[in-house]
Amino acid sequence: MFDLLANYLVYDLAGVSPDGKLGESVHFFVMDISKIFFMLVLIIYVMGLFRSFVSPEKVRNYVRGRSKFVARIFSIVLGAFTPFCSCSSVPLFIGFVEAGIPLGITFSFLIASPMINEIAVVMLLGIVGWKITLLYVGSGLLVAFFGGIIIEKFKPERWVEDYVWKIQMGEMAEIKQDNSLEARHRYAIGETKEIVGRVWKWVILGVGLGAYFHGYFPEEWAQSLGEANSVLAVPMAVLIGVPLYSNAVGVIPLAEAMLLKGVAVGTTLAFMMSIAAISLPELLILRKVIKWQALALFTAIVTISIILIGIVFNIIL
Repeated sequence: MFDLLANYLVYDLAGVSPDGKLGESVHFFVMDISKIFFMLVLIIYVMGLFRSFVSPEKVRNYVRGRSKFVARIFSIVLGAFTPFCSCSSVPLFIGFVEAGIPLGITFSFLIASPMINEIAVVMLLGIVGWKITLLYVGSGLLVAFFGGIIIEKFKPERWVEDYVWKIQMGEMAEIKQDNSLEARHRYAIGETKEIVGRVWKWVILGVGLGAYFHGYFPEEWAQSLGEANSVLAVPMAVLIGVPLYSNAVGVIPLAEAMLLKGVAVGTTLAFMMSIAAISLPELLILRKVIKWQALALFTAIVTISIILIGIVFNIIL
């Protein structure tokens, strides 16, 4: 749906050529902006309605009463079956935070969702075979599972932006006084306006940067990793991948080209995972929900995990 809308607006209405880098960048920007804002409004409104019936305290108590292992596995499976890029996962992340789900479990979802999805798995199977596909999926699951656990140890709830907690505590008073459907609707609308009003500029900035990199990224950078020193190749791959913005499906053709050029498997996997799991646009949007400490922790843990996985695979393969 969003792809068709972008095709009409960019190619038909604006008359931009689909063949050049400009057309590719503008199309990517329009498609992702429309998708992310649609999800942002819908998910936050639905979560607002949900929270008007069930308080965050009840959700937290429910989760605490269950095995964290099961809750984390569920969040990772949910992430794996939601074919979102890193920015598209942010609305659901915000919704989980709003619902009171522990941040360690929520971060496991945030890592798994862009990195692993069923479409990427099918495409990888057809292009690079089942061994590399299993390596990629298994690595993504490991990073999502243990990354969430490590983040949880730092008690990241203290680094959620204050306005998120104020929304949770302040406007619920209206529901307690008037629990009619109209009051719940007003509460959900108010929450949606509050959050979207705070993040919309960062969504546009982040997706704009991602669209630019998407259209104008020089592929020879990735191919040159095959000539890099084996010790530095994996960190270089991750540093190149982080500013880029794509989903796991979009980066697969580039990964195939890297393998054909002789780039090591571990380096290629690290490059794929860094693009899918962490991106500059995603970090810009997340910053409006969590503070720098949580953002730095998330980025450091995922980056180090990906580098270690890439190095290990380069050694054993």
